[in-house]
Amino acid sequence: MKRDELNDLAAFATVAEEGNFTRAAAKLGMSQSALSHAIKALEQRIGLPLLTRTTRSVSTTEAGERLLQTLRPALDSIATELANISDLGDTPSGTVRITADQVAARWLIQPMLARFMAMYPNITVEINTDDGLTDIVADRFDAGVRLGELIAQDMISVRIGPDVRTAIVATPEYLAKNLAPIVTPQDLKSHRCMNYRLQTAGGMYAWEFSRGGRMIEVRVDGPLIINNWALALASVLDGAGIGYCFEHEVEQHIADGRLVRLLENWSPTFHGYHLYFPDRRRTPALSAFIDAIRWKGNGNGVHS
Repeated sequence: MKRDELNDLAAFATVAEEGNFTRAAAKLGMSQSALSHAIKALEQRIGLPLLTRTTRSVSTTEAGERLLQTLRPALDSIATELANISDLGDTPSGTVRITADQVAARWLIQPMLARFMAMYPNITVEINTDDGLTDIVADRFDAGVRLGELIAQDMISVRIGPDVRTAIVATPEYLAKNLAPIVTPQDLKSHRCMNYRLQTAGGMYAWEFSRGGRMIEVRVDGPLIINNWALALASVLDGAGIGYCFEHEVEQHIADGRLVRLLENWSPTFHGYHLYFPDRRRTPALSAFIDAIRWKGNGNGVHS
């Protein structure tokens, strides 16, 4: 295969993944006209259109999607090997792309970033926050961070935090104005609760409870629908209603008397956060990130 043909294939993959010629051209370091010419040349050689262009976006045709599915593993393998070669020097380098939910990004990743970046100045860390179940292979992430229960069995995972417990909370002022008793999770249906919309599925998160080894879900109602946990907690602190939070996020507010904990004996505990990845994606740069974020507490450090 000629060098120009390889370049055209790489250009096509970049356009298909970015869904935009402008972003793809910037990422490739070439002009839009040169990129458009490369794609047209590739389509002429194949004899089929590979991309469908509109004024706002670009998507793959059936032939283009089939080609992309073939190209992705090959290009990933090349990129990984290039990273491995570059990391033969004294300091690992390259980019580590991580997808994490909002809580993990704020609680576990952000506090270690300054130290990690000082230790590895040649590594760029890209963090994408998404509370859905992102396909890290299809979306070309090096690793993901989610609660242990959510990780697929075919992934390698590294524990990066302790088990987490939920906490149902409200301000004393809210409870003084809303006197309906809260003895069981079902009683929450008589109260104003912070609803959380799942980013990926689009539906509302059903609050999870556990007692006597039995898990139940309760769909609550209230005046506010949010897709950001930090904003939901801020609204709870403002007295807007009852919130479903992680214990570590509200324990100081409870200790200070700003929040009152409800249904504590119904609060479930979940396996802690793990960083997970497919084996073939473990570059030296990712290994350095794993070593920096690995949980040092009690419990299993790594499992697969």
